[in-house]
Amino acid sequence: MTETQSRSQRQLHLGLFLFSTGYHPAGWRLPEAVTDGAFDPAFLKSVAQRLEQAKFDFFFLGDALATSADMQHQFPSQMVRLEPFTMIAYLAAVTSKIGLIVTANTTYAEPYHIARLTASLDHLSRGRTAWNVVTGADARAAQNFSRDKHWDNAKRYDYADEFVQVVKDLWDSWEDEAFVRDKASGAFVDGTKVHPLHHRGEQFSVAGPLNVARPPQGQLPLLSAGTSERSQELGARFSSAIFTGQILINEARAFYAGVKGKLAQHGRRPEELFILPGLVPLVGRTDEEARAKYRELSGLLVTDFDLAPLSGRIGIDLAGYDLDGPLPDLPQSSHPPEGVRALVRLAQDAAGHDDITVRELYHFFAATARGHLLIVGGPETIADRIQEWFETGAADGFNICPPYMPGGLDLFMDLVVPVLQARGLFRTEYEGATFREHFGLAKPDNKFARERTLQESRS
Repeated sequence: MTETQSRSQRQLHLGLFLFSTGYHPAGWRLPEAVTDGAFDPAFLKSVAQRLEQAKFDFFFLGDALATSADMQHQFPSQMVRLEPFTMIAYLAAVTSKIGLIVTANTTYAEPYHIARLTASLDHLSRGRTAWNVVTGADARAAQNFSRDKHWDNAKRYDYADEFVQVVKDLWDSWEDEAFVRDKASGAFVDGTKVHPLHHRGEQFSVAGPLNVARPPQGQLPLLSAGTSERSQELGARFSSAIFTGQILINEARAFYAGVKGKLAQHGRRPEELFILPGLVPLVGRTDEEARAKYRELSGLLVTDFDLAPLSGRIGIDLAGYDLDGPLPDLPQSSHPPEGVRALVRLAQDAAGHDDITVRELYHFFAATARGHLLIVGGPETIADRIQEWFETGAADGFNICPPYMPGGLDLFMDLVVPVLQARGLFRTEYEGATFREHFGLAKPDNKFARERTLQESRS
């Protein structure tokens, strides 16, 4: 790995994906871990301000619309949490530079509501808000919104495609120059620069205009996630960034190239879309210190060692194998052997030795079952892997998911970020003040103003 890069070259983008008890299922059980941060404003404030000090691009809060107590041993951090618009509004008041991503589910919302909420947040944050567009993956949410069932993938994305376009049009319904506020004449607005939509579509009928002025960014950056063909198409059409969850670098490269390859058909360039995989950095001052923490976390898992999901992942039925015995011969897998070997290699790297047991492979699987890459090591080890993914077409940056909080995040910021900065891969100062500026994205022209200019040029 090279130690330096020109500051004019492409730079990493780093954000926090907040898991208040840590991404690792047992992260909250560490003696030093915070367990109630999800509802503690002082904790949330300190996390956001520390991220800003480290020059992170964004603070991101995911969301879900259903829950149950049986999530506590697999996904405790996502079991209960604050409503995202409320939390992000609070954080906007206690930060000044870091981007703030709010999640809103199109399946259980109306475009006018979301356009109003997001535009309001962009004003309150002075242009630091982005919207993570989700369609929902939890079928239980339907029962919380007076529905019999969760819509299928096709219906959700048909709804979302039109939903997002309506929101974008509502953001533009007031031109930037609409407010003249002329005390002498008494004219507060220029009515020719206020635009009802009169939208009539397959899913929505929306008159407009929005009752919030155009957001400071003009159009808020949109983010999305998912690997289905429809989710990739939505991302290629609308998104400024896509969150993804590959843990094998070859699969990540294929996803990266595939999504970027879809942009041209929407009139977009590859540099307009950023691919940000999830990364779980388990950092120590040395590799061995990090592995010791990994072993500690593994020992705190509450589990019945159900091997069926892991068996499916590696294509080998592990029933009957001794948990503390060696792994079965990998060539017997029903899956492509290179993928299975690569997965096992990651587990071996995390453990620090090749002769891992079935139990140790299970521990790695439990820590990565939700799809994000776990890297265990000292600062240079973590930085090397980040740089490899960044420079070989697998990522434009990472959505950081600390395994426990706040120490797991602190170690990444204190030890790994300086290495990335020394290598010229990550900023040492913010170069802009808005979310779009952090990603080098210009403020787009107003749709209606652009159309009027085109009409005038033809007349």
